[in-house]
Amino acid sequence: MAAVVAMPLGTAAAQPCPDVEVVFARGTSEPPGVGRVGQALADALIPALGGRTVATYGVNYPASYDFLNTAVGADDASNRIAFMAQQCPGTRIVLGGYSQGAAVVDMLAGVPPLGNRIGDIGSAPPLPAGLNGNVAAVAVFGNPATKFGNPVSAAGSFAGKAIDLCADGDPICSGGRNPFAHTRYETSPFIAQAAGFAASRI
Repeated sequence: MAAVVAMPLGTAAAQPCPDVEVVFARGTSEPPGVGRVGQALADALIPALGGRTVATYGVNYPASYDFLNTAVGADDASNRIAFMAQQCPGTRIVLGGYSQGAAVVDMLAGVPPLGNRIGDIGSAPPLPAGLNGNVAAVAVFGNPATKFGNPVSAAGSFAGKAIDLCADGDPICSGGRNPFAHTRYETSPFIAQAAGFAASRI
């Protein structure tokens, strides 16, 4: 069985290139790394990929309650994908995010995370078109853009290769009013669903 290899910042060239790298933006207030949802997704991908190697990269951004810093994550994820495209061109990227991390992915897709409510404030440039082909699949959980009718599965540059998962009652990604629905994605059936979707595209 393949192992998940956490790739430290900027060291991919010194490591064997993985078959797949999960580039994941964690949710608000989670410690640095891929976060609990990102780790669950990476763990579920291993058996789904039949022995191919899976590495992880935690998007480097504050994930604080100052949501204007979300764009920092989009810039970092874009830089990571560009780095991997150059150093490990055969590696397939699975891009993902949870909650505020999903907003990072929205920005890379060219989708405004909060609809048109804040204009360009806090936004980042979308992923350069030349790198889109390196991203095999996209999976987001509790995505705020979904609440505003812009799921990345149907809007933006990742439409058609993305899955946008929202728990019933989650107020961040729907009109629901159950805040606890936003806190359990890592133990939900959505993880296996996202892993299966991503594996089918790799």
